[in-house]
Amino acid sequence: MKDMTVVICNHNYEQFLAQAIDSALAQDYMRTQVIVIDDGSTDGSRAIIERYGSRIKSVFKDNGGQVSAYNLGLHLAKTDYVLFLDADDLLYQGAVTRVMQRFESENLAKVQFRLDVIDHMSKCMGVYVPHSRIDGDCRKLLLNGWLYPSPPASGNAYSVSALRKIFPVPETMKDRYGADFYAIYGAALVGPVSSIPVSLGGYRVSDEAVANPSFANSDQTGKAPKAFPSRWLTLRELALRRLGMQLPADFHDFAYERAYFYSSVYHAPLMTRWHWMLRDSHRYLHAIVANPFWSLKKKVGTLVLSSLCLVPYSPIADYAVRYICNPLARRTAR
Repeated sequence: MKDMTVVICNHNYEQFLAQAIDSALAQDYMRTQVIVIDDGSTDGSRAIIERYGSRIKSVFKDNGGQVSAYNLGLHLAKTDYVLFLDADDLLYQGAVTRVMQRFESENLAKVQFRLDVIDHMSKCMGVYVPHSRIDGDCRKLLLNGWLYPSPPASGNAYSVSALRKIFPVPETMKDRYGADFYAIYGAALVGPVSSIPVSLGGYRVSDEAVANPSFANSDQTGKAPKAFPSRWLTLRELALRRLGMQLPADFHDFAYERAYFYSSVYHAPLMTRWHWMLRDSHRYLHAIVANPFWSLKKKVGTLVLSSLCLVPYSPIADYAVRYICNPLARRTAR
């Protein structure tokens, strides 16, 4: 039986931190270790962490961003496997056991699992992430520029040896954040990925995200999509330098294109919507039609919904955009 380290990365999440730590300590996989890295919090996080005493390994550092926390967590992990848990998320009981069963049955670089979307009171919102599932070798798809469907950071566990072929990531002002991006896609360049098709944790969203139609909660990390091109560039540099692999200059990802679809057509005048669809929708449509992770039914359904943004009656058009971009916003708008 091999060991697992749950690394909790925290910055000013005192409201949720104890729940995250408790969920990690409550795992029934006996060889689970818990490390809490506080990245320069200025709230009451330190007092919360210190009350756990020797039950966890705690590290207090100056604020350096998510990349620095991941670099340190991976350096401190003395186990074969690691799971990075965001301090505002949580794991369900038995999560580590399910993950380790998958690792022990296959030679994998990463095991991912669904996360239930929860609110600030930890109530399930009736939605989970991701909606698509991937198993096996994603390397060829990544080498062709396709970002595969992955849950947010807390829904991924890694082989430490695989992750150390990508990390540490250089700690620059440009790369303070997005550590989960490099871990999620970097690990898949090293070895196979396996998905557990049940929810093993909770992914917390803010009240503002619930009400925001652009909230990307179906197939991606939910991070600001504008940062994706620079992160892809950094990943290209890491892949070439560390692995000798050449990633393409551009990438394909529906969640990324969907964000621009929303910003271009939501609440927009009819002529603006038609202009975008006729002149600027190539990348968006390509991310649907050529998507290697989607069934034909899902592709056709998304194309039909997307076409509704062209109808003259704006409530229908805007509802279609909400339906595509954020199931949570769609539910709250009813």
